Amino acid sequence: MMTTIALAADRSGGDGQKPEPDVYQPVTSDLMNAFIQPRHIKLWLAGEAQNWEYAEYERHNIGGALRRLATAIPTYQGQSTDSLITAFATPQLDALETSIKAKDPAAFKTAYEGLTAGCNQCHQATGHGMVILKTPTADSFPDQIFQTANR
Repeated sequence: MMTTIALAADRSGGDGQKPEPDVYQPVTSDLMNAFIQPRHIKLWLAGEAQNWEYAEYERHNIGGALRRLATAIPTYQGQSTDSLITAFATPQLDALETSIKAKDPAAFKTAYEGLTAGCNQCHQATGHGMVILKTPTADSFPDQIFQTANR
């Protein structure tokens, strides 16, 4: 099943070229950039701030977004999207859950690095080795507070 977004505008262009489709069909990179990468960053920022409730929220959201991605795009370059997620993200998200429940900053850092490495390994395995994630060094969400209210 492909996730689609209907566009209301006429896309014929009137210039003799083939009309654009009237439905937007996101590809894997669209979904990764729009839904996974921002949550990856927010997960780090929450863990760094030891806001464990918010870190768990983002960890959970990454898992859910990956499951929805696998539903929307069941195969990627001839490989099962679900299998890629199972291999490169599921164990790492489980390790993050454990570290977050323990409220253990050192274990969180290690688990987060594992998730980041899993992402990069998946990029390598799917021919996108030039896409390299890292642990954020700055807050790219200046309009959001990551510390808990009682800190």
